[in-house]
Amino acid sequence: MKDLFGKAILDYQQGNYTEDLVTATSISEEDSLPLPYLFRSYPEMPEIEQTALQLSKGKVLDVGCGAGSHSLYLQNEQNLDVTAIDVSKAAIEACKLRGITNAIETNVLDFSGNFDTILLLMNGAGMCGKLKNIANFLNHLKTLLNKDGQILVDSSDIIYMFDEDEDGGKWIPSENDYYGELLYYVSYKGEHEAPFHWLYIDYNTLQNAAHACGLQCELLLEGEHYDYLAKLYI
Repeated sequence: MKDLFGKAILDYQQGNYTEDLVTATSISEEDSLPLPYLFRSYPEMPEIEQTALQLSKGKVLDVGCGAGSHSLYLQNEQNLDVTAIDVSKAAIEACKLRGITNAIETNVLDFSGNFDTILLLMNGAGMCGKLKNIANFLNHLKTLLNKDGQILVDSSDIIYMFDEDEDGGKWIPSENDYYGELLYYVSYKGEHEAPFHWLYIDYNTLQNAAHACGLQCELLLEGEHYDYLAKLYI
């Protein structure tokens, strides 16, 4: 992994912002991801993210923290004990430079601890890559939860992105086991990351997966773009 996402975040943090990230998926064209957006303040965040932050309590684990904007708010404004983790070494370096006290480079599947809130924001479930991986993912997150703990996760139902057939059904490419499984592409400053699997999961499918893992699942909020916020708990 070239860690282009992390490099871009660190560039911005260190005052070397000259261009934005370019992203694309197997079903969408290239699009610009402005780096300042990754450093947004609480008032600039979507309602789903604001709601998740307001519901956060106790010891918090921010999974896939990126530039650390959620962690920073919870640490500085809500005075919560926050651990920010990401697989990106450069992103974690940027988090530390921003003043996040506890930022760790690690994969959540290799991580242990006990938390009252686990945050999976900006389509945090996407890191599963494929739907077949979600049971292992959720079962591991269960081991990180304290009694009465919660997992707050957002994602989107992307069925709207597929064309309709003559009968009004959706045309889904046959190579997909589940329509929310995409290949994700990232480029930055002329470099290209190797494509990686990324998952968008609709609420009903998430709910079924959660129940299969012994977790309750509650729909908290629906956004304007087929996105939603859910709460999982034991």
